[in-house]
Amino acid sequence: MASWVPPRWLRPVVFAVSLIPAVWVIYGLASDFFNGTRLLGSNPIKEAEHFTGKWVLRFLMFTLAVTPIRQTLGWNWLQKYRRMLGLFAFFYATLHLSIYFFLDLELVWGDLWADIVKRPYITIGMATFVLLVPLAVTSTAKMVKRLGGKRWAALHRTIYVVVVLGTVHFWMAVKRDITLPLIFALIFAFLLGYRVVAARKRARVRSARAAGNEEAAASTTGGGQPRFPVPGSRFPAP
Repeated sequence: MASWVPPRWLRPVVFAVSLIPAVWVIYGLASDFFNGTRLLGSNPIKEAEHFTGKWVLRFLMFTLAVTPIRQTLGWNWLQKYRRMLGLFAFFYATLHLSIYFFLDLELVWGDLWADIVKRPYITIGMATFVLLVPLAVTSTAKMVKRLGGKRWAALHRTIYVVVVLGTVHFWMAVKRDITLPLIFALIFAFLLGYRVVAARKRARVRSARAAGNEEAAASTTGGGQPRFPVPGSRFPAP
């Protein structure tokens, strides 16, 4: 049976739906500041930071989920959306950091240093963003060709470090109710564990093939004739 081909309208729909959380948080901030509403609660800046941070983790989760879903269900068409989902993770991370810098700190860099000293999770969050930057910059097909497939793949494996640091950052930031950070941690543990198991299976298959090739080569001479031991000798015939 031929694999399903998604309709052309699906990509712009996924793009538009992915923007909804950003539109909501920007609208909520504007309404709370200018109209005196409380769409984001009594502390809209902190709520906006937490809101966008959670969407960073969600889009990282969506991105990492593409591979196991594709491999187990055969939905190869999802591969075309992985780059978009990853870039939305970077987009929400940029929005998250912008709210922190411009609205929370109000660009008072002395407060930034005080926050780093007082709250280690701030440093972890910034390190996470720094690691996301090269992944976003090198996400194009042109950059894959420029870096080469192996170097590009090695670079993009740092997303595993990103999800660990991002989850730790969120866990430390919420302090009291760790239910949601724990859920994210369990989901990421499953997605990373799937990759570990799959990598070990591939390694075993490669080892088995290599052993089979060596056995086949050992059973024939260069001319393709079977090699039999020379009578009275422990060594095979040349």
